[in-house]
Amino acid sequence: MATIQTALTEGKRLLRGPGKNVSACITSPSLDASLLLAHALNTTRGRLVSTGNETIPDDGYSVFLRLIERRLSGECVAYILGKKEFRGLDFTVSPAVLVPRPDTEILVETALAGIDGSPPPVTVLDLCTGSGAAAIALKHERPAAGITASDISEAALEIAETNAARLLGNAGAGADARAFHITFIKSDLFENIPGKFNLITANPPYIPSGEIDGLAPEVRREPRMALDGGKDGLALIRRIIAEARRHLFPGGSLLLEIDPREAPAVRNLLEKAGFNDIQSYRDLAGFERVMGGSMTEQHGSFSIYGKN
Repeated sequence: MATIQTALTEGKRLLRGPGKNVSACITSPSLDASLLLAHALNTTRGRLVSTGNETIPDDGYSVFLRLIERRLSGECVAYILGKKEFRGLDFTVSPAVLVPRPDTEILVETALAGIDGSPPPVTVLDLCTGSGAAAIALKHERPAAGITASDISEAALEIAETNAARLLGNAGAGADARAFHITFIKSDLFENIPGKFNLITANPPYIPSGEIDGLAPEVRREPRMALDGGKDGLALIRRIIAEARRHLFPGGSLLLEIDPREAPAVRNLLEKAGFNDIQSYRDLAGFERVMGGSMTEQHGSFSIYGKN
């Protein structure tokens, strides 16, 4: 019978073995092996470290090896586990939604700064919400903000609503439960969105169509409609920028997660649409990852730069 330590060693060997990861993009075999073993044994990675000499039941080891094979086939760890951590919250994910990534934390952090620097009440619309990661993180960290989230995919919205119910459902215990409510709307961008907002956020598809087949195998398994930004990657971004004005209060702001290569083009689109104070926000690698702008500022208006 294998021990936890020998299972981890074997898992890492398989994931980094010559020719084994041709079908996958495995850059962290040790991390992947520990996550998959913890899942197979219904325990935590921390407990694996402290119980390395314990033996594993044969059925648990068999499950682990099957998970390793799935990873080698190009399936990402998040889909195998059915969850992904984002800003300290465990989000349910499936092939119906993009896997939440650290880059989107820049979008959330910038939105939070704007909420904190603006007089309440603040209303936010999160377009292309997918798993609901950005919208739910905003509501979790700023419960007083009014959050609406939309997506064209009904399957994605079902996952987002499930995540909201699980992650926010008990947050209002002993308080006004409505403070933790998110409104979800099935919509092709603004098509079914009523009213106006202080802030609109979006992580839209922005990968040029011709580049998708060259992405890592696990990324290609994510929903194409959440990746494909059209010929130049800007198809959805153009629509959002062009239509956002009608859905923003005077002084309201728009924040977009973008491909850094598209930053000059996005800035130009924002300028032509009449947005002011256009600014970009860089990720940990120093690339322009989020870009935003505001409508004409008025006293007491929302601003992503914290100016009232």
